[in-house]
Amino acid sequence: MKKLTLVFAALICAVSVFAAGGKQDSNTVAIGAVFPLSGQVAFYGTESRDGALLAIDEINAAGGLLGKQLVLISEDDEGDSAKSVNAFTKLTTRDKVSFILGSSTSGATQAMTALAQQGKVILISPSATNIAITRAGDYIFRACFIDPFQGVVGADFAYNTLKSRRAAVLYDAGADYNTGLAETFKEQFKKNGGQIAADEAYQTGDVDFNAQVTRIRAANPDVVYLPNYYNDVALQAKQLRAQGVSCAFLGGDGWDGLVDLIEDAGDEVLNGYWSAGFASDTTDPRGQVFVKAYQAKFNKPASQFAALGYDSMMLVADGIKAAGTFDTAAVKDAMAKINGPYVTGSIRFDQNRDPIKGATILEIVRKDGKLVNTYKTTVNPR
Repeated sequence: MKKLTLVFAALICAVSVFAAGGKQDSNTVAIGAVFPLSGQVAFYGTESRDGALLAIDEINAAGGLLGKQLVLISEDDEGDSAKSVNAFTKLTTRDKVSFILGSSTSGATQAMTALAQQGKVILISPSATNIAITRAGDYIFRACFIDPFQGVVGADFAYNTLKSRRAAVLYDAGADYNTGLAETFKEQFKKNGGQIAADEAYQTGDVDFNAQVTRIRAANPDVVYLPNYYNDVALQAKQLRAQGVSCAFLGGDGWDGLVDLIEDAGDEVLNGYWSAGFASDTTDPRGQVFVKAYQAKFNKPASQFAALGYDSMMLVADGIKAAGTFDTAAVKDAMAKINGPYVTGSIRFDQNRDPIKGATILEIVRKDGKLVNTYKTTVNPR
């Protein structure tokens, strides 16, 4: 009897918690967000969340969506796939959200895609670039370009702009993002007529790259492609320069945040270039308005992750407006037809709900005593 009483009490408690979590004001609609707000890639997640918050502020100030105000419920996945699933489950069962922004990294995002498709929850990632993300179904979108495009952009920039002919590659073999960029870069660089002089890998969590660097130095490359996250790149740049590798470094959008690692990244990252989804020194009027508003709200410069978080929220909002309803089946169809200007450029979706848009190449330079990212060029899809 005691056991039955305890079970019954537990069920009542669970139902009460569920009901409290699912209860929403009739005048508001909750939007979910799953981002790494702590951990090694917290910069990506906090920036995207803040960009989404700015978008929601602007939407609400203009009257909201279909007569309702929006609220953002953010969950921290720490860049971990299991935690992203837990966050998704909490948002959809307790908070009853039907629209989720996230995650920042490909692995954490991919862990949620099948659940989103099955539950008819619209999931849009600002920055998950792995090609498989949107293949899970028609409720899955992204605001960024995909890994193959970044790899091709990097190879073309290295060969055509930097005039490189011998490339070395150093990448994390345990991460889908890193391996995806590395493979497409190598394929395109060779197709362009270049040679992969050194092909080196490491495992997630490694901090000593000197063995790989020694082999790279011996290969005498004229560019080193580092398709890794910014915290790894900071260490790799130091170790490469320390061994006398003086050529250009090149990477993908995982470099965002690199210039802020003052204790780890110094002049070693100069002569470094990376493909990004946005340049804070943009001359586009829409982008300039966003940069100014973001600086005013958060007292910090707008990164590409902030811009992509902002655009992700605006893409969902425009889909809801076009559909005239919050029903996700109608909204995902409306989103698939979007074709217009956004902060990160003109966006339209292909058949896989991947945006067709250009990539910005940024160069790291020293300006007024600080390392900054400056616009170099734009590479558009072929």
